Amino acid sequence: MVKGKVTFDEKYCKGCGLCVQVCPVKIISLDLSKTNDKGYNPAHVIETDKCIGCANCATMCPDCVITVERD
Repeated sequence: MVKGKVTFDEKYCKGCGLCVQVCPVKIISLDLSKTNDKGYNPAHVIETDKCIGCANCATMCPDCVITVERD
């Protein structure tokens, strides 16, 4: 199975949650324990080893804060 690595530029994430909704393996969530400089809860990956590198999250992100690398 293909593996991937997802990174977020958290300082620009507005916490819209679109990436959370489109992730087929449900490994993205909003980090409610912190806020960025704009006052939003940024998205983050909770189980990096389960990423399949589909890039649905990056495609859906309106602010282009997500980078997906495939192994």
